Amino acid sequence: MRTIENRTEDMIPNALNILLGVVLALAPWYLDLGYETAAARNAFLSGGAITFVAVLALGKTYEWEEYLNLALGLWAAMAPWILGFADAKAPMWVHSAIGLAVAVLAAYELWRLFVSPQARSV
Repeated sequence: MRTIENRTEDMIPNALNILLGVVLALAPWYLDLGYETAAARNAFLSGGAITFVAVLALGKTYEWEEYLNLALGLWAAMAPWILGFADAKAPMWVHSAIGLAVAVLAAYELWRLFVSPQARSV
């Protein structure tokens, strides 16, 4: 497993993931979704999980955290089709855009873990 100590500028991708996770978790309120819909439940759970993992990765980034955020981002992006709410345009776009952004940031962090001279194996 690889890890890297984050400097201040290295925390930006994780801070962005925190912001994206919070936006996704709050989506049911600003999109006025019912609380019992698949889109709302997925937004709460996925957004909360993305935020939690990103907070863990602020000080020190571990490989498993970024793989988990990559999976969560891809799940959020694919959820409208898997859970059957792709016909609801606003929730579909919010889930897809935020999910892809989280996945891209996680992929960048994984790339950094494997090419940075500061990264080390634990």
